[in-house]
Amino acid sequence: MTDSSNRKEGFKKCRSATFSIDGYSFTIVANEAGDKNARPLARFSRSKSQNCLWNSLIDGLTGNVKEKARPTIVQDTRPPEEILADELPQLDSPEALVKTSFRRKYKKTSQRLRSLVKQLERGEASVVDLKKNLEYAATVLESVYIDETRRLLDTEDELSDIQSDSVPSEVRDWLASTFTRQMGMMLRRSEEKPRFKSIVHAVQAGIFVERMYRRTSNMVGLSYPPAVIEALKDVDKWSFDVFSLNEASGDHALKFIFYELLTRYDLISRFKIPISALVSFVEALEVGYNKHKNPYHNLMHAADVTQTVHYLLYKTGVANWLTELEIFAIIFSAAIHDYEHTGTTNNFHIQTRSDPAILYNDRSVLENHHLSATYRLLQEDEEMNILVNLSKDDWREFRTLVIEMVMATDMSCHFQQIKAMKTALQQPEAIEKPKALSLMLHTADISHPAKAWDLHHRWTMSLLEEFFRQRQSLAM
Repeated sequence: MTDSSNRKEGFKKCRSATFSIDGYSFTIVANEAGDKNARPLARFSRSKSQNCLWNSLIDGLTGNVKEKARPTIVQDTRPPEEILADELPQLDSPEALVKTSFRRKYKKTSQRLRSLVKQLERGEASVVDLKKNLEYAATVLESVYIDETRRLLDTEDELSDIQSDSVPSEVRDWLASTFTRQMGMMLRRSEEKPRFKSIVHAVQAGIFVERMYRRTSNMVGLSYPPAVIEALKDVDKWSFDVFSLNEASGDHALKFIFYELLTRYDLISRFKIPISALVSFVEALEVGYNKHKNPYHNLMHAADVTQTVHYLLYKTGVANWLTELEIFAIIFSAAIHDYEHTGTTNNFHIQTRSDPAILYNDRSVLENHHLSATYRLLQEDEEMNILVNLSKDDWREFRTLVIEMVMATDMSCHFQQIKAMKTALQQPEAIEKPKALSLMLHTADISHPAKAWDLHHRWTMSLLEEFFRQRQSLAM
């Protein structure tokens, strides 16, 4: 067949024709005679002896080689939704998928899913096509997830982009000595306690998928109302509106913040926390925070401090150098740090010779009570013991951290902490991680003056009301 008429006649007589050009095998699918509805579609296939040339062809199609190396292929001009599912390009293996750009992966997957929808609408989709193309979409998503996870967990950290000249030398020395050397008992590492190499990236990437699935399912034990989901969209912001969350959740801001953060940092699965115990425990915490009907030291304050701790961990990158147990400890400490607060100060208890003051010998009366009452909850009721699956060593280290952090929220320790930190910055090797974590929790505890004015104003008025009630109780 040398002239055009013969070529046309040849295509009418056969369904397809295969030929080779420069080592590539091509199959041209043509209309059969009298078939006016069918459309021609160019296809190509790999020659068994031309594996390397096949890779070159893919490069040519994606624009990775020079123009002269790109073969001419008849393009299908139909919109994606009109292309039958089995006509879409096939990828040979997951390895080939990994080599393909994210954009092309998404595009091919979108085409396949759209074509399936059209076939379902027309009643033309078969079970075989449906299964094949859903498997294709799953393979693409898996390859994208693996590729992205490898990229995010690369050894290079975002902090390497920071110009060293922009950071004071004493701070650089402190960071280097504090977070890169072994710290004795508190920094013991084992196979059971791996570090989060880049927990910030984990929060931003993989956990997001799990959260979206969780919010459409009640299987994990805690359902998120739509209004709560909307309020939690700002959980990574400094001026997070905990009042809106509390209203949306029906006065359960602490429960949803605590559960949300444990989920985001993957602590529930890491420490095998029973979901039923977690829900029971945090609900008991909320009851304790409501015990004295405080205007300020209530469950909203606890939720606000817990969210602020998360912001400090997440935005500063400190979480990258903490173990999962240390992250769990500081979030736990924030949630329980004012449990069963009486709405009065330590000095009030001392001056009135209250039972807690007598019990704790006038020393950090409230802070001692917050810790003791919380651990009684865990110990006396197995149904709310969220620490039940911690190893003996982990339990001891966790408790040591929690005690130190909560005791440091005593305002009488404020200036002592500031002085100690300033001194430690001059001698970076002397700084201990528990001290740094304690300062972070204390910072979050008194952070509302640095937040948006409307939030700060509301917190201030609540605190004034609480002080006024204390003064009234003294006058009675």
